[in-house]
Amino acid sequence: MTRLPALILALAFAGSAAGATAAVSSPIQPGYWESTNRLLSPIKQTKTERRCITPADVDKFVSGPSNRHYACTYPTKVFASGKITLKGTCVSKKGHKVAVQGAGSYTPTSFDLTAEIATEFLGLDITGKASTEARRIADTCPPPEPKPEEAN
Repeated sequence: MTRLPALILALAFAGSAAGATAAVSSPIQPGYWESTNRLLSPIKQTKTERRCITPADVDKFVSGPSNRHYACTYPTKVFASGKITLKGTCVSKKGHKVAVQGAGSYTPTSFDLTAEIATEFLGLDITGKASTEARRIADTCPPPEPKPEEAN
C-alpha cells in the first residue's frame, strides 16, 4: 500500500495536470506553475510543488498522469470548454491495476482536479480520492539552481 499515495499524488498532479486536449490546441499557458496536491483518502497528505512548464512541455503536461511507479492510459481524456474529464487505468511495474476517474475545471492559468481511484489490494477493495489546485505564478521560470558540484 506504500505505492498507493504516490499513485494518487501522481494522478492528481503528474507534474501538475491530468487529461489531454480535445478540440483545444493548448489548454494551459507555459510558465512557472505551483500546485497543491492533496491526498484526501484513504489517508490525508498535502504536498506543494513548483514546476517550470515550457512551450514544448505543455502537451506532455496535459497528456495524462503517470509516474516512475505506474504507467497510465486514459481512453477518456478531455480538456474542453473549461472542463477536465479523464478516465483510465494505471498499471504498476509489477502488474497491479488501478482504475482512475477524474474531473475538474481549467483556464489557461489555472486548473482544479479531483480524482478517484479504485483497486484491489491483498483481497481488499481500496478506494481513494485526491485533488490538485494549480496556478500559473509567473510568465517566466526562475533560473535553475546550480548543481552541488557547480556551486563554489
